Amino acid sequence: MKTLGILGGMSWESTISYYKLLNEGVREKLGGLHSCRMVMHSVDFAPFAEQMGKSDWESVIAGLIKGAKSVEAGGADALIIATNTMHKAAPEVQAVVDIPLLHMADAIAGGAGKVGASKLGLLGTAFTMEQDFLSCPLKEKYGLDVIVPDSGGRSMVHRTIFDELCCGKILDQTREGYVQIIEEMVAHGAEAIVLGCTEIGLLVKPGDVSIPLIDTVEAHVELALDYVLK
Repeated sequence: MKTLGILGGMSWESTISYYKLLNEGVREKLGGLHSCRMVMHSVDFAPFAEQMGKSDWESVIAGLIKGAKSVEAGGADALIIATNTMHKAAPEVQAVVDIPLLHMADAIAGGAGKVGASKLGLLGTAFTMEQDFLSCPLKEKYGLDVIVPDSGGRSMVHRTIFDELCCGKILDQTREGYVQIIEEMVAHGAEAIVLGCTEIGLLVKPGDVSIPLIDTVEAHVELALDYVLK
């Protein structure tokens, strides 16, 4: 088994899910007392959130590079960034380490293939929905179309990610709002919904909506397990 490096803590609410699913996946594959070999660099998220709010991506990238070098020095054979938004910095992070970065876009494409979807509705932070660091590789590498909510929907999703989900607040009223936004994307042709923030899967479950969900934590974990166990 290879050793997985994880950049986590963004937020720790979803990093817990990564840790749990990785270990459950290894136990399912190997049985007995086996668990996932991993090295984790978990950050203090508050400074990162403040830097993103100020569009200070240079500082964000510097922090991620520090973490990537840390897990590589700790013996990791591959790296995952356990958050969608921080894949904005994926090229810079990959450039400073010799181990492969297992990209979220590849995980999402794998999830889309499983449910047979070619047009995806994308939920996430405003950075993820409005910039192309995920949608571009999904389109150019895999031929997948990506749509996002309207401006009001994007604003609501972004706000609740930072104000609620990253703080462990799971509210029925917020779930209802997400479901309404999802159904609007379904009306615009979405065949599956990408939960493109790793906390959204804590709020919205498959039974809440009418089409398949691609939980990016689950998809990313599956990609990582395929690598470390192959």
